[in-house]
Amino acid sequence: MSTLPGSQFVSFALECGVLRFGEFTTKSGRQSPYFFNAGLFDHGASLARLGQFYADALLDSGVDFDVLFGPAYKGITLAAATAIGLANRGRDVGFAYNRKEAKDHGEGGTLVGAPLVGRVVIVDDVITDGAAKRESVEIIRAAGATPVAVLIALDRAERVSEDAEALSAVQAFERSVGVPVVSIANVGTVLSFLEDEASLAQWLPEVRAYRQRYGV
Repeated sequence: MSTLPGSQFVSFALECGVLRFGEFTTKSGRQSPYFFNAGLFDHGASLARLGQFYADALLDSGVDFDVLFGPAYKGITLAAATAIGLANRGRDVGFAYNRKEAKDHGEGGTLVGAPLVGRVVIVDDVITDGAAKRESVEIIRAAGATPVAVLIALDRAERVSEDAEALSAVQAFERSVGVPVVSIANVGTVLSFLEDEASLAQWLPEVRAYRQRYGV
């Protein structure tokens, strides 16, 4: 079996029940042979390991950064886990996150955590329609900082519409916002894993067909 980081992440996601194979209906209404739910990284040990995968992907990307930002709500935990993972790699950086509603007492405002200064990486699980990440970009720029990347766990790399020339959600986000996306793994990584994993071979034709029909 492959020992590449992306393949190791796919194996880890399967162990945690985060990545599953079967019959699933996606937000777009498509029938997908696989489903990814990062909310199921719900124990301390799995979250700690997840943070290491995020940290390694970010460091390997070569992106120069100063601060992490986690969009409410899921991104808050992911940004914190990534900050811990980076600290374990000898890179101690601050992280911040936003509230859905402004707080009118205490420190007030919608931002919590380290100051948004310099180069900021947005940390989240996936990009579906990109709305939360676009909002994050606006928040960061309004604070006078620069969003330099979005870091996600899995890029499904599928078109946002049935148009054969349509972009994927990640491509559309990068084109419209001008901020690159870094992912730990993508659907190609999942396919490579299935090719090497005999116990899951039954799902290889279905995932391959799904990618051929909807992939970019």
